[in-house]
Amino acid sequence: MLRVVNVLQNKGKANALQQGVLAAKAEIIATIDSDAILDKDALRYMIPHFITPNYGERVGAVTGNPRIRNRTSLLSKIQLVEYASIIGLIKRTQRVLGKVMTVSGVFVVFRKKALLDAGLWDTDLITDDIGITWKLQRKFWDVRYEPKALCWMLVPETVKGIWKQRLRWTQGGIEVILRHMDIFLDWRQRRLYPIYIEQVLSVLWAILWFVSVIISIYQFVFLHEYISPILWIGNYLSIICLMQFSVALYIERTYEKDILKFLLWAIWYPVLYWHINALLVIFALPRGLKILRKDKKQFATWESPDRGLHL
Repeated sequence: MLRVVNVLQNKGKANALQQGVLAAKAEIIATIDSDAILDKDALRYMIPHFITPNYGERVGAVTGNPRIRNRTSLLSKIQLVEYASIIGLIKRTQRVLGKVMTVSGVFVVFRKKALLDAGLWDTDLITDDIGITWKLQRKFWDVRYEPKALCWMLVPETVKGIWKQRLRWTQGGIEVILRHMDIFLDWRQRRLYPIYIEQVLSVLWAILWFVSVIISIYQFVFLHEYISPILWIGNYLSIICLMQFSVALYIERTYEKDILKFLLWAIWYPVLYWHINALLVIFALPRGLKILRKDKKQFATWESPDRGLHL
């Protein structure tokens, strides 16, 4: 049976997801973006997490493994290796602690009981996936990552599209940091501490990077000085970044045999993407801080960026 919920007014993705969940009669609910395509066996890998003896009843959500469909431009190839690193390595590492920063909103399977227990999605947050991940984990529901559950998605292929998308993601991360900063008052939330601190340090790194660039430009232009340590630190971090990509793609070859050939495009990530991501924090910070005085009854809405130039 197919049930269609016609949401006449755009009140954000979180609101639409809420309407869908409340209309659904099943206990296990899969959410997927409209431009994504599931691999044929994706759900077969996801569902067993919810029914595993002894532990399955604690599972509130399982996030899949997004793969890039459009691979014809430099930006899409950079994102391909980025997704392999962020999804492949970071989520695996975070799962060692038993907690993750966020599910991948493009494809997630939820337990309806867990969603209701957590209070569903926050409609005033600009990123529904980060927000619900933290609400579930604070209610002690387990959030898992299933790398075998592939989901083929489209990514922006213009600088404008990338900027628009990542600005929203960065703003959403800041909003969640501010909303859940009281976790340190509850010792039971201690496994979330490292995830929270890592996110805060990422924001501080971007701010310090921006300040150091301004200082370097001033010294170069007005004082005719050049600070070489910044260059050496950048080179060191770039090498670590490329090592991370190499390990990530080597692991991901299990699910996509020829993915290692895209390692060449990873060299552009520290050269191009780091600077964009750091600038995004600077622009997103004022937007994110508005969450401190925003009415929770408001609806956070946004428009999708471009989803590929060639498809």
